[in-house]
Amino acid sequence: MILFHRDTCDFCGACVGVCPVDAIYLGKADLKVDHETCINCDFCVDVCPSRSLSQDSPRPRKGSRTVPKEAR
Repeated sequence: MILFHRDTCDFCGACVGVCPVDAIYLGKADLKVDHETCINCDFCVDVCPSRSLSQDSPRPRKGSRTVPKEAR
């Protein structure tokens, strides 16, 4: 499950743009992750410049994962 750390977030929206299943919703001063829709790809965690998103428990990474180029 993706965890959101509000105290470090600058609400830039990078995570929203990279989510392949549109599971992240960004408001003016709030961010919500729809955990039922989220596929735990960790793209949002990887792209977040303020490290405001994290996985609740580290998972072993299988193969190579890359954030899509257009989201960088």
